[in-house]
Amino acid sequence: MIRSIVRGIGASLPNRVVTNREMETLVDTTDEWIVQRTGIRQRYIAGEGETTASLGEAAARAAIANAGLEPSDIDLIILATSTPDNTFPASAVSIQKRLGITRGAAFDLQAVCSGFVYAMATADLYIRGGMAKRVLVIGAETFSRILDWNDRTTCVLFGDGAGALVLEAAEGEGTKADRGVLTSHLRSDGCHKEKLYVDGGPSSTGTVGHLRMEGREVFKHAVGMITDVIYDAFKAADITVDDLDWLVPHQANIRIIEGSAKKIGMPLEKVVVTVDQHGNTSAASIPLALSVAVADGRIKKGDLVMLEAMGGGFTWGSVLLRW
Repeated sequence: MIRSIVRGIGASLPNRVVTNREMETLVDTTDEWIVQRTGIRQRYIAGEGETTASLGEAAARAAIANAGLEPSDIDLIILATSTPDNTFPASAVSIQKRLGITRGAAFDLQAVCSGFVYAMATADLYIRGGMAKRVLVIGAETFSRILDWNDRTTCVLFGDGAGALVLEAAEGEGTKADRGVLTSHLRSDGCHKEKLYVDGGPSSTGTVGHLRMEGREVFKHAVGMITDVIYDAFKAADITVDDLDWLVPHQANIRIIEGSAKKIGMPLEKVVVTVDQHGNTSAASIPLALSVAVADGRIKKGDLVMLEAMGGGFTWGSVLLRW
């Protein structure tokens, strides 16, 4: 059967690093408060000329180079983002132009922090359906542009950045020993919209709006929702937590990450954590975490890796793949 294997990976971060100490000068907060409640120590904030498309382009170029390919080898671009450069066209099309690609297709996918998981699942379906051979899957965000910098409960949490993977069609035997995406599970429940949303939009207010979040409510639902789709993946692939080499979660909050790992019985030393370095970068957080773990040698070819995320909407999902 056809599998979607990871051929290359790349990442890009803005130039400016904002530490918790600097945040103390911007809003009424402390480094101790931020670290204790979130695990975040710093985040990257996009400056003038740095946009979702420019960060996405840089991550894409790194992934394509890592794959040993040329931009012209890509026939589909899926960009997961909640912070596009423009209302339209899709920022994926802007990235396509920046890369000099004039064939295939490109589109944005919006599932907030679950966006990269949704994009991976979508790319896998395109590949297995024979509609694409090589897919560039990007998660890129400039959440700093939709934050209320007077709201100390949210502005300290988020950062900007981009990560990308090149998925390629390859023959597999149809077993859990195959490389590539093995199973994916996506969920959503719009009843929870008011718990995490942006209070603006072209059709409602005609403004960009700002991020609004009921932090306790998000935390209350997160661990249960995340672990449900992880268990779905275990069942579908006929594996247990002991078979996993790495858990790569959405990097929202260290308490959610630790709570999810504990619930499924995953040792923390097998969980990739970068929330301290990047903050919550929404759809970019999983590919950024993957890029760090691949670069430092933790994730190696043949490793069984679980990706999971939950985001506004609520949306949530998991992707199980063999690296």
